[in-house]
Amino acid sequence: EAWKEIPEIAERIQQVKTFRERSPRGATRIHAIHPHRFAEIRQPESGSMILVPRVSSMRRRYIPMGFAPSDWIASDAMLIIPGADEALFSVLTSSLHMIWVRAVAGRLKSDYRYSASVVYNNFPFRSLSGEDAECLRECGRGILACRSRREEMTLAELYDPASMPEELLRLHQENDREVERVYGCLGRSEEELLTVLLTDAGLSV
Repeated sequence: EAWKEIPEIAERIQQVKTFRERSPRGATRIHAIHPHRFAEIRQPESGSMILVPRVSSMRRRYIPMGFAPSDWIASDAMLIIPGADEALFSVLTSSLHMIWVRAVAGRLKSDYRYSASVVYNNFPFRSLSGEDAECLRECGRGILACRSRREEMTLAELYDPASMPEELLRLHQENDREVERVYGCLGRSEEELLTVLLTDAGLSV
């Protein structure tokens, strides 16, 4: 009842109601009944989630990703991966995954546009043994711990090639080797690594 007495809020909610009523999409029109409520809530109810920026500079060796609690609301500038652990984080923040990103992701000017449908859903994730999964978790935890010790730096600064701390780069490189080992392609060239990924994904090389 309180917001109805505030003209600015009441007007904005009326605009939401009108917008939803006029939508060509039936599911959106249904939500016009409660215009003050969020529609299509996609937040996980518990646990944590990995946040992935939709756009990231091509200057970076790795796309800066991180974990957030489920009560954070991600804006449309991000994608979320609910229920993920450090092993998945390890793979996503590896140079192997970046090879995939460079090959299949869209671009905004020259920057990477990460998408669920093209990049994430088509990436050939491997089934991990318990030992391999734990190894990758340790790599992921190491990267996250290093970042937490640099609270004075933003993620943009941590992953800028000009200011990336040497320790963080070293941990990423160790993670790169472990991910390539798990994929059975340690020490191969970037072209060979992309061939492995495309073959695993069932795409022509």
